[in-house]
Amino acid sequence: MTTMTLPAVPSEGSLSQYFREIWKFPLLDKEEEQMLALRWTEHGDVDAAHKLVTSHLRLVAKIAMGYRGYGLPVADLISEGNIGLMKAVKKFEPERGFRLSTYAMWWIKAAITEYILKSWSLVKMGTVASQKKLFFSLRNLKGRLKILDAGELNPEDAKRLSDEVGVSVGDVAYMNRRLAARDLSLNAPVTQEEGSVEFQDTLVDERPDPETLFGDTEEGNFRRTLVQEAMAALPKREREIFVERRLNDQPATLEDLGAQYGISRERVRQLENRAFEKVQKHVARAIADTAAAV
Repeated sequence: MTTMTLPAVPSEGSLSQYFREIWKFPLLDKEEEQMLALRWTEHGDVDAAHKLVTSHLRLVAKIAMGYRGYGLPVADLISEGNIGLMKAVKKFEPERGFRLSTYAMWWIKAAITEYILKSWSLVKMGTVASQKKLFFSLRNLKGRLKILDAGELNPEDAKRLSDEVGVSVGDVAYMNRRLAARDLSLNAPVTQEEGSVEFQDTLVDERPDPETLFGDTEEGNFRRTLVQEAMAALPKREREIFVERRLNDQPATLEDLGAQYGISRERVRQLENRAFEKVQKHVARAIADTAAAV
């Protein structure tokens, strides 16, 4: 749609002035609305489209006010609703005989609800219609069923709500928790006092500290060196079998190694175990000697 000038939606504190402005635009009777819609759809008359939009701005405001309980500025809800209204005017087909308000209200609600869903959480709330319906109906449904909770539903109440809306108990419980608490930025201050620490400052880093990481790395390198020293002392065949059976990502089978060296499966197993015991004893002895020397 060609750009048209609409009354600016102000901040929350001056909404009353905006409401007074939009109430000045007259409502249209059916004949005038049809005539303007035909001028717009058939001839691209922007003035006609402007009159169609402005005459329904109060409808947007009324619908937006119904979504005040989601913690978002009403001014933003109205702005999104106005976008939905302009889309409705663009796609309106007057020859079908319906009033624009009947058609536009669905576009207005869709624009507002999509904005709420996107603003509510960085994590997508839901993709199917039933999940979106649950998001916007759960509060009213809990009020009608007189269900009180602090973000966690007991199994009986979750089952009652599940039966009412036709979704799983798990979806009901998850959505209820999401409604109980908005996502919060880690950079948000913990208190309203000046100089307050941010939430990220209160998080505990459970990862090992640099000193621990360095110590673990050094210990790992030390053990690898001991294993290499022990392997170097093994006879060639034992060392090769040890590597093939214990150190490779895909260990060779006893049958394959038996065929390679011309010995039985059991003999390969004996050589593997003997090599492992030698390496194990060498590493344990070296560690004990190091500990004694400290």
